[in-house]
Amino acid sequence: MLTYHTAGESHGKGLLALVDGFPAGLEIRPEVINYELKRRQGGYGRGGRQNLETDTAEIMTGVWDMTTIGSPIALWVKNRDYRLPSLPDLETPRPGHGDLSGSRKYLSGMRAILERASARETAARVAAGGLARQLLTILGIEVFGFTAQVAGLDLTLTQDAQDAFKILESSEVEMGATSASDAETKRKKALEKLRNLRDENALYALSGAQETKKVTDRIDQAAGDGDTLGGILEVRAFGLPFGLGTHAQWDEKLDGKLAQAVMAIQAMKGVEIGLGFQSAKLPGSEVHDAIGFDVDEMHTRTLGFTRPTNRAGGLEAGMTNAQPLVIRAAMKPIATLRKGLPTVNPITHEPVSACWERSDICAVSAAGVVVENVVAFALATAITEKFGNDSVAEIQARVELFQKMAETHTK
Repeated sequence: MLTYHTAGESHGKGLLALVDGFPAGLEIRPEVINYELKRRQGGYGRGGRQNLETDTAEIMTGVWDMTTIGSPIALWVKNRDYRLPSLPDLETPRPGHGDLSGSRKYLSGMRAILERASARETAARVAAGGLARQLLTILGIEVFGFTAQVAGLDLTLTQDAQDAFKILESSEVEMGATSASDAETKRKKALEKLRNLRDENALYALSGAQETKKVTDRIDQAAGDGDTLGGILEVRAFGLPFGLGTHAQWDEKLDGKLAQAVMAIQAMKGVEIGLGFQSAKLPGSEVHDAIGFDVDEMHTRTLGFTRPTNRAGGLEAGMTNAQPLVIRAAMKPIATLRKGLPTVNPITHEPVSACWERSDICAVSAAGVVVENVVAFALATAITEKFGNDSVAEIQARVELFQKMAETHTK
């Protein structure tokens, strides 16, 4: 099975992602991984650490001539701010962080906990995701994330962004494409448009200038108040086939695996797919997606089955239904506040203010990059579970065979 583990501390020598079960035969483009790492360091409201680091991944094992060979892949991200041996322990536990719980659990100092609990660790997860998404791309699957809300302020999609999403979500017939290659060209241009719109936005949002400025002003206000802000991230995946994941066992449902991957990111407090929590407020007639059929689309990924809506977010009974995946995550404000929340001295138990470690005011934009990449890895894992993971060529052949078998079953 395709898996990964990370190692490393915030101010240690570096961060390591060890990816196991990655198929052989994929030519790796390091610039794709490094592009994701660079994005993780950006976004409005970040702290001074990002001025010190220039994250790039060194591929240390598992490749020959930059092509995967089926053995474990080690991705190394070096820390420039390496000073762990000289750092003192924390004097007070910060509310909302792992300082108190971790130090009681491991009977250790709080520094030992915060160094590993720090969101700096997510650089390794982004590197792993940057590797996995290259496997998805050659199978026609693309993952795209953006900031949807900060501090309760919505970041509405511009018309250009809405139009680009419509192209990515449309069938060849709806796009008026003359061929499959024509449709693919239109989708690639739409995805490039979305990436440009997002990456040029200070918040990694798809909103207009006025809404964006309202949020950046709110972040500036929080900085002046010594406070922090959270928000909501959204990720969509396009080109998914039927049947990733399964209904057969609770721990193999894809929605559960996606939720676990996203909730395991530092500061995430909620995950929803499709309508999510909104579906609890509506009647079933306004929640479930009606099914239709278009014979002209039978030889496409959707096998001709159409949906006027995508309220399920591309997942039903733990399996993909060939519609775009839509997943959102709620990020709480960062726990390290300059103004310091009430806490206690761990030795005297006297009330004091929490100590401050250099941190961000708002890391929602960066968190969106992490969410996007852990989703990409979870989807790549689901692909290998269904189609195997020995080699890329075998996966591609099995995907093609499955499509033919599914078309025959549909007939």
